[in-house]
Amino acid sequence: MWRLRMRQAPDQKHPNGSRHVEMVDIVKCFPGVRANSKVCFDVDAGEVHALLGENGAGKSTLMRQLYGLYQPDEGDIIIDGKRIDLRSPADAIRAGIGMIHQHFMLVPTLTVAQNVALGQPSSRAPLLDLKRVSARIHELSEEYGLKVDPRAFVWQLSVGEQQRVEIMKTLYRGARLIILDEPTAVLTPQEVKDLFATLRRMVKEGHSLVFISHKLQEVMAISDRVTVLRDGRVIGSRPTSQVTRSELVQMMVGRELTPLSPRPMDPGPPLLTVEGLRAMGDRGTEALKGIDLRIHAGEIVGLAGVSGNGQRELAECLAGMRRATDGQIRIRDKDITSATLNQRIDAGMAYIPEERMRDGAIRDFSVQENIFLHDHTSRKFTHGIFLNFSRMEEHAGELISEFAVKTPGLDTPLKNLSGGNIQKLIMARELSRRPTMLVAAQPTRGVDISATAYIHQRLLMQREGGIAILLISEDLDEICALSDRIAVMYEGRIIGLVDRGEASLEQLGLMMAGVPQAEALGK
Repeated sequence: MWRLRMRQAPDQKHPNGSRHVEMVDIVKCFPGVRANSKVCFDVDAGEVHALLGENGAGKSTLMRQLYGLYQPDEGDIIIDGKRIDLRSPADAIRAGIGMIHQHFMLVPTLTVAQNVALGQPSSRAPLLDLKRVSARIHELSEEYGLKVDPRAFVWQLSVGEQQRVEIMKTLYRGARLIILDEPTAVLTPQEVKDLFATLRRMVKEGHSLVFISHKLQEVMAISDRVTVLRDGRVIGSRPTSQVTRSELVQMMVGRELTPLSPRPMDPGPPLLTVEGLRAMGDRGTEALKGIDLRIHAGEIVGLAGVSGNGQRELAECLAGMRRATDGQIRIRDKDITSATLNQRIDAGMAYIPEERMRDGAIRDFSVQENIFLHDHTSRKFTHGIFLNFSRMEEHAGELISEFAVKTPGLDTPLKNLSGGNIQKLIMARELSRRPTMLVAAQPTRGVDISATAYIHQRLLMQREGGIAILLISEDLDEICALSDRIAVMYEGRIIGLVDRGEASLEQLGLMMAGVPQAEALGK
């Protein structure tokens, strides 16, 4: 049985060392929402403290107060025994606190080096010393295995590469406490092991870490303590060694989740055929170097790979958001290589993009408006040249109910929904057209465990309904759990294609690092 963790007297210490940071009775409210309700949370020097909870549980709000982005309505923040007011991230940085955000805090039009240098004193003030900054980035790249080009513009980078820039920023500033929000989402199993080894070295040197992840196996592997939030309140806090994964799930969602059970299916005819596909990347180099792929009806093909190896470009080519320079894309027997977005939709293509808030939705539009981004001209929702608002509202309500999207109303701005509900809304919109082919790029990135389970079940339902699915994910557990076959991309090519169960996570990780399939599988 879990119990609320009682705050200890100030002179007490946890086993790992002295208390570094303490948040006491934190209350934070937004209009109509009590995001944090009397939350107590602390981190010791030399400790990894995991923070768990579903989207909307209050984790990000709590950590944004520790980083100075928000200020508590009530409660105190104590650092090294002294109460401190954190009025801005600059205050937090001066106090030795760094944060790697789930949604990146980067300037797209600046280079990596310029983003890292922002807000930092320069040895050549008032000018930036970008040469020195770049040299330090190279040092950190070698030390932590986080390859990134200091000269590249952020807008040219994939999501995974942008996350590496955020890690670079925090390491560059020498934070003593680092808040890590989903830090391993883009890493191979080998890279996760390397990162964890680095984190453990930092802990031994006295650094404090707050580790936020939806991957429970990572939480169990790296953390010393774990605290669970639900509906803005602390449900419990325990040493990680004294809690099981099933207990954590129960505390996060308040119920047991049904495990995935994909039933065996005989694939039908090929619905998507890709032959010799080539395309250029944003940096002027070739991103796709002759992709051949075939996906059948009633089949999920998982596409694994470290971020930046062509997965995003392949998804964009299939969806019509990037021009192919050579090769062919067919749905059934229809060539859609040069088709428009509407022509692809008419041919049966559906697309769940990697960056849902950039490519999949408009944050300031309402829930209902986002549902009809593509379909507002459909005859089902128009009277001649006029929109049929009553039919649109009815259809939107049906989708919200069918896909269990939690929203105060259809007129609610999309930006007010949690990440999981935004993703379910995008899925509802795309699947409502009854597609033939679905490209799902990182469908559960940044999504809580309950919404992840729901999305997985929906994908399996579509598989059983006979559509072809390309699942692009950097979560190998997700790939292995859902896919009938697994393709591995490396430097713009598919270097391996195996049936589910033919390769272990470690062998897939080797292929993701460029090891040929035969060598990785020991053949």
